[in-house]
Amino acid sequence: MSTKYRFRDKYRIQLREKDHPPPHVHLTGGGVDVMLSLDTVEVMMGKAPPLIIKEALAWVAAHQVQLLEDWKRCYP
Repeated sequence: MSTKYRFRDKYRIQLREKDHPPPHVHLTGGGVDVMLSLDTVEVMMGKAPPLIIKEALAWVAAHQVQLLEDWKRCYP
């Protein structure tokens, strides 16, 4: 598991090396586990406070290219 970003002292965006398609990352911490799509940059599954989702999706959008490259290295 690789933490790509930490914010608000308890939330993390993680790329899990032993995961499954489609390409996604996990928003974890503070009692949440949300899957965020790397293709569409939207919530795939799970719930979290709207402001946390908004911040996480903004970060994923800004780093989408690198995250997809990282995903492809894990799942060629």
